Amino acid sequence: MKSLQNLGVALLVFFTTLSVQAQNGNEKTIQIKTSAVCDMCKKSLEKAMAYEKGVKSSTLDVDSKMLTVTFDSKKTNEDKIKKAVNDTGYDADDKPATPRAYNKLDDCCRKEAGAH
Repeated sequence: MKSLQNLGVALLVFFTTLSVQAQNGNEKTIQIKTSAVCDMCKKSLEKAMAYEKGVKSSTLDVDSKMLTVTFDSKKTNEDKIKKAVNDTGYDADDKPATPRAYNKLDDCCRKEAGAH
């Protein structure tokens, strides 16, 4: 009976390990050049990414304007993430911000504000 319990525990550990390995295999990290200019932009973008399905984490480096996003490739993809950045009001690499979202940004978050 004890060996049966040990076998059950061993199988549970084995399948849990397989599941974790499979999940990690779907995890990807990308970097997106944004038009963000300040700490408020950082907060807005990171919050928006937190609501995106499949996004595990995101960090914006304000100085370089680079948004690093780690996501589950089975749940989302790079284009969807860039669209979410655009819909938040920021450029994403070569894709311009959605005009309506950009116009809702505070003055300090508009790319012209960072040019001064």
